[in-house]
Formats: sequence, structure tokens, C-alpha cells
Amino acid sequence: MLYRDEVFIKPTRKTVRGKIYTNHLLVESISTPNGPRHRTVCSLGSLAPAPREHWLALAHKLEAALSGQQSLLPDAEVDSLRRRVDAQPPSGPRPEPVSVLLDQIEVQEAREAGSVYVGHQMWRRLHLDAILALSENSTERPFYAALLTC
Repeated sequence: MLYRDEVFIKPTRKTVRGKIYTNHLLVESISTPNGPRHRTVCSLGSLAPAPREHWLALAHKLEAALSGQQSLLPDAEVDSLRRRVDAQPPSGPRPEPVSVLLDQIEVQEAREAGSVYVGHQMWRRLHLDAILALSENSTERPFYAALLTC
């Protein structure tokens, strides 16, 4: 049985006639009975123009896109990479589907998360914590204001 843990971008280097070429692979970490393994999902080519800090966010966006998650904001880079991944055949074994009896599913202690997450992301994008930090008694105010708003 395979369990998928995370997806990340892994650089690989190859030297040809003294020149170093860097290629980036989208890799998923899977747990197998024989221990953790890396499985290449696809080759992303060179990501040289993008800073290394950008890779993790790109891997998460691409993983979300590949799992069918719609993005609030269009991202041409993620769309382009998704088309490249979709065009490649799978490079390894896929987990077998699991049957779920829908009429026997129960929800316990449901909590609202989507609207809170969206509110928190908008709070961060608008830099409201920095604005509130300029006000009087600013040590705890941004935290409590964020709690009340989201």
C-alpha cells in the first residue's frame, strides 16, 4: 500500500562538456512497506529565473491544481506546468481506488474553515496587521482584531 506524503521540487544537475545543466523535477514522497521513497511526477525543466524560495509555493500550487483544486487567482505558470504534467504518462504505480459507502459517512464536530481561511488571507494581503500595529496599544490589538474579523 502506498501513502502520499508531500510533493516538492527537486533540482538535478548534469554536466555535459564542462557545462552544468540544472533540471527540476516535481517529486512526491510516498511511504511504502519498504520505507519512504521519492517518485518523479514529471520534469519541470529549468526554473532558473525563479528564486529558490518560490519553488515550495509553486509545488503546493501545482499539487493543488493536479488534485482538481480551483485557484481564486489565475496563474499562467501553474497552468502551463499542469498541462505538461497531464501530457506525460504516469511514472509509477498508482494507489488502488478505495470504495466508500456514502450513506454511512458521519460528520462530527464540523467547523467552518473556508471563510475563515479566505478572511485571514485577505487580512494578510491587505497588510492590516501592519496598519493596526501603528495604532496605540498595538501589542495585542492586531491579533484580537484578526480573531474578531475572521
